[in-house]
Amino acid sequence: MSSKKRKYSSKIVDGVEQAPSRAMLRAVGFQDEDFKKPQVGIASTWSMVTPCNMHINRLADAAAEGVDQSDCKPVIFNTITVSDGISMGTKGMRYSLVSREVIADSIETVVAGQGFDGLLAIGGCDKNMPGCLMAMARLNRPSIFVYGGSIQPGKDRTDVISVFEAVGAHSEGKISDIELLEVEKKAIPGPGACGGMYTANTMASAIEALGLSLPNSSAQEAVSYQKKEDSIQAGKALNYLIERGITPRKIMTKKAFENAITTVIALGGSTNAVLHLLAIAHEAKVVLSLEDFMRIGEEVPVLADLRPSGKYLMSELISIGGIVPLMKSLLKEGFLHGDVMTVTGRTLAENLEDVKDYPPGQEIVRSITNPIKKDSHLKILYGNLAPEGAVAKISGKEGTFFKGSAKPFDSEEDAMEAIMRGSIIEGDVIIIRYEGPQGGPGMREMLSPTSAITGRGLGSKVAFLTDGRFSGGTHGFVVGHISPEAHIGGPLALVEEGDNILIDTNKKVINLEVESKVLVERKKAWNRPKKEVEGVLAKYSKMVSSASKGAVTS
Repeated sequence: MSSKKRKYSSKIVDGVEQAPSRAMLRAVGFQDEDFKKPQVGIASTWSMVTPCNMHINRLADAAAEGVDQSDCKPVIFNTITVSDGISMGTKGMRYSLVSREVIADSIETVVAGQGFDGLLAIGGCDKNMPGCLMAMARLNRPSIFVYGGSIQPGKDRTDVISVFEAVGAHSEGKISDIELLEVEKKAIPGPGACGGMYTANTMASAIEALGLSLPNSSAQEAVSYQKKEDSIQAGKALNYLIERGITPRKIMTKKAFENAITTVIALGGSTNAVLHLLAIAHEAKVVLSLEDFMRIGEEVPVLADLRPSGKYLMSELISIGGIVPLMKSLLKEGFLHGDVMTVTGRTLAENLEDVKDYPPGQEIVRSITNPIKKDSHLKILYGNLAPEGAVAKISGKEGTFFKGSAKPFDSEEDAMEAIMRGSIIEGDVIIIRYEGPQGGPGMREMLSPTSAITGRGLGSKVAFLTDGRFSGGTHGFVVGHISPEAHIGGPLALVEEGDNILIDTNKKVINLEVESKVLVERKKAWNRPKKEVEGVLAKYSKMVSSASKGAVTS
């Protein structure tokens, strides 16, 4: 086999001096002929930590089968995962965004250290996916991503968000202990990522639109025949990419990122996509900013009626054809760049050429002439409360304008306690601060308080502001990623109870209605709250960038 296809592995296994390396590899199953093949690292995020990833060992085996069939040598290795759904509302959630960086670092370390010629990564949860893509961008070796797949719906079309909202309903006395337990037991029936257009399905769709996954890889159930076959075919595709030297940075161009943003908007995807796409672009050395989301968002409509703001589950979108008919429609109307390269070795336009339209009468995805919302639900806001920007998720159902009275809390726990005891009323602007990338540290998601508010019937009657993040499952009038964050003295730290706050998403404005001279005096008197952290959190806090830059550490 030509050393051209073995650009990296040849340095590990060729020559007399590399006999010790070959001896080590023989012990893990290499045969004589394997040393002449390109080596493909298969990064598996399998673990029993979470249902999102509990089946990925089987997909890794299927991918290895495909790699082997294409006359390459597969080598499976693992990286970590943590579960947002399990740690949500606790201090453990601090580690969620940190895990993205650990995943990227660990994959880079193994692939570069072992001299793999290609990389196939399988992710099944929110941070797995951007972490895998960040590693691919850094390494810039022929790579392909496989999504672990979406979970099947629970009984009565329930999902994990149903449980979070049931907690709020229970605190309001709307449901009994027995009813809460019933929701808890039925909502999550088995393997797969959360079943709405939450962060996992959003990022899987974005990665497909970027061109790093096979067509419709993002729209398959975790326990389906299609998902296993997708893994096998992805394994086979690696040889093609290696032969032709098609690397991630040839795929992840500025146009490709614009395609990803467009697709996320059309699907009504998670605010986390903004953070993650900025981070992936940073690693790919592509200039991407909040302004790109603003620019594209002014033109692209929301078309998919998917949870959390809509009616339907991901499994129901899968049943009518997934996301490729939507992408074909967006391409036809000029919203996507069709000339970008993908991991198939073909352009996006070529991949979509033979895709069938959605079946007549379906109501999950609207036509471009009849959108759910004529422009993006992801709004980038600026003002004296967010000089470096903030990300709002505004479906339109909760309105586009909010003016209310500030109720600031210095942690998620303090806010949650106030919500559960009924201290939040209509017209409040709930502020949860010191939860940013540095201040959290780790930029926790605020799904527990937003779900509790929804469960108590206040979802459209209050606003949420934070320098932390919101889950893809969050809905309501929410603004996150406020930058600069409170920990470094950002304006959010200066808000006092009773201050008037104005949010106008049409004008893309978020302002604290307090005179500038008053804010100057408050800043002089401000002292950063002490928060003792150590270990990886302390390291992360020192290294991480602003949320407006993707909260990256490299």
